[in-house]
Amino acid sequence: MKNDKKVYGCIEGGGTKFMLALIDSDRKMLAVERVPTTTPEETLGKSVEFFKKALPQYADSFASFGIASFGPLCLDRKSPKWGYITNTPKPFWPNTDVVTPFKEAFGCPVEIDTDVNGAALAENFWGASKGTHTSVYVTVGTGFGGGVLIDGKPIHGLAHPEMGHGIPIRHPDDRDFEGCCPYHGGCYEGLASGTAIRKRWGKALNEMEPDEFEKAREIIAFYLAHFNVTLQAFISPERIVFGGGVMHVDGMLASVRRQTAEIANSYFEGADFEKIIVLPGLGDQAGMMGAFALALAAENK
Repeated sequence: MKNDKKVYGCIEGGGTKFMLALIDSDRKMLAVERVPTTTPEETLGKSVEFFKKALPQYADSFASFGIASFGPLCLDRKSPKWGYITNTPKPFWPNTDVVTPFKEAFGCPVEIDTDVNGAALAENFWGASKGTHTSVYVTVGTGFGGGVLIDGKPIHGLAHPEMGHGIPIRHPDDRDFEGCCPYHGGCYEGLASGTAIRKRWGKALNEMEPDEFEKAREIIAFYLAHFNVTLQAFISPERIVFGGGVMHVDGMLASVRRQTAEIANSYFEGADFEKIIVLPGLGDQAGMMGAFALALAAENK
């Protein structure tokens, strides 16, 4: 049966896997695939192959591609390296052109941005930050990253925000852990990501015994709370949406909200952190819907 709606190719490119989907203009997923992130040649090749097989029945209604990818990315359209993953620590992926394989294979518009900027857009369009002018999407999982929207547009500057690589105040009971970031050691990613948690304690938070768990959770929430106060001081977001596996830990959201309020010490007038700090309205689909939001942007450029 011919689909009478527009169809978009959507790619959520992560360090572990690429999630691929054809999504129609009603946000219905028509086809989905998971491709492990190995080498660029293999991963991008399998991704192109999936779309070549899935697209023919929608060829008359296909519009564009959106790619929400891990980074760092070159997002300067004047640069010959626009759409490249640049100096990532991910083996094999530095200096990888992510966009061209899809442009050459399908001859259609392609938009690319960071996975967190994509998720920020999706949450602003359809999720927890809908109706806000200034919002942030943060993911705390294997890594730590964030995207900022001002009036519905992602911030791009010299490159794009790399929020996980700010340097936090150290928790008094966490001074011996050197951090796991290969560039900075004890940045937010190096101290509060899922990778940092496993390196520090040898296990995930939800694998710990109750006493160890409570202390570890409070340390991680301490870093996230300081991160929130810095955001509030710098850009005054109306909403900070936290995604990623670390935020699924029992009591983490409540601890982050409480410690943020304690550190802020009532300074920010009108800041109700119970309302500002939230989980994604789109749940685990925020990333893929971010790719969809970018595909819509590609169509309209």
